[in-house]
Amino acid sequence: MLLEALMAVAFVGALTVFLAPNEWAGRLAFAISLIPFVGSLFLWSGFEAGGNALLGGEVAYATQIEWLEVGGRSVSWFVGLDGISLPLFVLTTFLVPLAILSAWTPVDTRQSQFYGLMLFMEANLLGVFAALDFFLWFVFWEAVLVPMYFLIGIWGGPRRKYAAIKFFVYTNAASLLMFIGFMSLVFALGDSVSSFALPEIAQAVAAGDLGSWFGVAPDTVAMFAFVAMFLGFAVKVPIVPFHTWLPDAHVQAPTPASVLLAGVLLKMGTYALLRFNFTMLPEQASMLAVPIAAIAVVSVIYGAMLALAQKDLKRIVAYSSVSSMGYVILGLIAFTEYGVGGATFQMVAHGLISGLMFMAVGVIYNTTHTRMVGDMAGMADRMPVTVGILVAGAFGYMGLPLMAGFAGEFFIFVGSLSAPALPYAPVFTALAMFGIVIVAGYLLSAMQSTLFGPFELETDYEVGPAAFHDVAPLAVLLVAIIVLGVAPDIFFEMIRDAAVPVVEGVTING
Repeated sequence: MLLEALMAVAFVGALTVFLAPNEWAGRLAFAISLIPFVGSLFLWSGFEAGGNALLGGEVAYATQIEWLEVGGRSVSWFVGLDGISLPLFVLTTFLVPLAILSAWTPVDTRQSQFYGLMLFMEANLLGVFAALDFFLWFVFWEAVLVPMYFLIGIWGGPRRKYAAIKFFVYTNAASLLMFIGFMSLVFALGDSVSSFALPEIAQAVAAGDLGSWFGVAPDTVAMFAFVAMFLGFAVKVPIVPFHTWLPDAHVQAPTPASVLLAGVLLKMGTYALLRFNFTMLPEQASMLAVPIAAIAVVSVIYGAMLALAQKDLKRIVAYSSVSSMGYVILGLIAFTEYGVGGATFQMVAHGLISGLMFMAVGVIYNTTHTRMVGDMAGMADRMPVTVGILVAGAFGYMGLPLMAGFAGEFFIFVGSLSAPALPYAPVFTALAMFGIVIVAGYLLSAMQSTLFGPFELETDYEVGPAAFHDVAPLAVLLVAIIVLGVAPDIFFEMIRDAAVPVVEGVTING
């Protein structure tokens, strides 16, 4: 029960840190967070499962214990990992210690509560990626919102209360819509399923056991479930036009919370889309391939254009996430081995790159107390290491070869260019690729204005090299981005093995 042990460490660690003195909370939280990370590496090293956990594949480190009964169906403590969930599990345990370390400088009030919430959020994030029973998964899914709400609302910027409430309302309403869609699918399956186990439900739908519900035809039920779940998860991703909560949340959130929000919480949405929509209802996805691909391309281009218009460095990176998530959606709807596999790989790659970018912007803000492009220039002279890593991360965002971002986007483009389930696939792919040009435009422009040239600063703060504990997480993230770009098979082989069964379940329409 190693999975349970790692989640328990995070839960118990959160409680321990809550009770610890403020002056020790940061160091204690960092030490505790290393335990799940080391444990996840052990899981990774011993991973031998094959196939997709929802479609009859092997489930690694599985535990299933019946919990209670609801409506004639059993709810179980059912956890396990496959090639899709394990990389995201490892990503979470990797980012949390770095995010905690990055908080040592900016967080100087109520430290024990702050770090306790960070560990509590980690425990629930691990549960989201490990849970294989819907009700268990939904408990973890909703519980993640609570610590993020408080992290933004208490330690955020001047408009933190507005941003926290907007974040919670948007995502909670989306969860309700998703819940209704999934439950309609379960009820339409009738007696063909006896539990809320996701593998049982997915395999029952694939076997054609879906029946009518209150006189509604099975195909209509399936389409309603797909659309309701898609819209619910789209808010979490987020994709255009459901993205408006994200910039406010990012700008007002403290840097460590932004790192986890962009690095992991957004991936909950794309992970759920893959697990629920594209795995359980591939036929409905194929029917809606063109509008979904159009949404993906609009998210790529529109998100990049919005970033181009910003002057706040943090808001620039926030809108970049909207653009990057559009690539993930395009890869998923391609329904090819490299499309679905590349989309999953891109979730990990973007988690690392966005975490690096938010963290680097946070380090600059800690020193200058401004994030506005027009307020500073020449930061490279005063903060050479931080700026060097930020520039490298920006090139990773632009898709520089031998970095993780390039590998993820390359896999997606290869998979989507000739996708048989996607009409006009070359057109959608070409339009999405144009987004890279816009990304390069706004990142290069922002870096040229703030990082290079003669030193200027509108504030009166003294600017110098950042502390070691601020720079160290940046260096670690940059190394991980390069390693994953040079050797993508570290994760991609297991991802592709789990993606193939999803692709095989597609019915090509037209």
